[in-house]
Amino acid sequence: MDDNTIVADSNDKAVDERTYIAVRSYVVAAQKQVSAAINYAMVNAYWNIGKQIYEACGESERAEYGKNLLQSLSEKLTAEFGKGFTVANLRNMRQFFLAFQNRNAVRSELSWTHYRSLMRVEDEAARRFYLEEAVKCGWSSRQLDRQINSFFYQRILASKDKAGVAAEIDVLEPKPEYEKIIKDPYVLEFLDLPANEHYYESDLEQALIDHLQKFLLELGRGYSFVARQKHFNIDGRHFYIDLVFYNYILKCFVLIDLKLGDLTHQDIGQMQMYVNYYTRQMMNEGDNPPIGIVLCADKSDTLVEYTLPEDNNQIYAAKYLPYMPTKDELKRELKLEDFERKE
Repeated sequence: MDDNTIVADSNDKAVDERTYIAVRSYVVAAQKQVSAAINYAMVNAYWNIGKQIYEACGESERAEYGKNLLQSLSEKLTAEFGKGFTVANLRNMRQFFLAFQNRNAVRSELSWTHYRSLMRVEDEAARRFYLEEAVKCGWSSRQLDRQINSFFYQRILASKDKAGVAAEIDVLEPKPEYEKIIKDPYVLEFLDLPANEHYYESDLEQALIDHLQKFLLELGRGYSFVARQKHFNIDGRHFYIDLVFYNYILKCFVLIDLKLGDLTHQDIGQMQMYVNYYTRQMMNEGDNPPIGIVLCADKSDTLVEYTLPEDNNQIYAAKYLPYMPTKDELKRELKLEDFERKE
């Protein structure tokens, strides 16, 4: 290969890269436009629904008539438009109207996910501040959540270095270049679109979950696959369990959640909530209480924690252990998959 060929190849690659960057920018811009249009339509519809519900039941939303109205609306709307109209979601729409009764104060730049966070701010001055800052700074919904949870409003008022405090968010919670609207569960519910189980997984998570799913089914201890990225909604908040199995020997559900960072108390608490949800909502007659397994696939170590209902320790020790994958087995499978990917 002569020098002219090398130069030509280099020029071709540069042209290819420039073309890709240009084409990609059109796709991203179009997705942003679609996202803005859908979110504006959703926020507008939910404000009007909240207003209509408030006018129908006033302050008596939790009284007998209000409960019956919400239940009836939920059943009819769900049958026609899908699962985005639970009683809890309808209550959120009513709360949305009450928090932003001045229609002109509702900003089209913010999504329903933003407003779900803003509604939790009880202080009206703080809520207005967060709304205006979110619009002015273009905060993502995750950035807004972090600012509210870290008491940014109070900190900025008390700080002498306001610029420094304001700049922290871009380091602590960097803004994504763009957010794929198809990942937002509220958008999927509004459009009555099914969620794809792989939307919520990175490549590494998907490989590890694939491997664990195969491992448990091949373990030969009574496991039957139930769901992947199992979605459920509690009070308008969306949760996803990585893997759900049913063990027909133990007669119980087995819930598995994978964490790619360090295992925290919050992760354990979240799994306990998953276990409680399955205990109260998903168990059938004759079932034993479910088991939760939290896996941490951090590079430095692999941790495994079992989570069970508080009163289930004796059953677990006597009956569950012989049929459960051991901590060593799970650690070995996680490390094996990670090693094979590196190879």
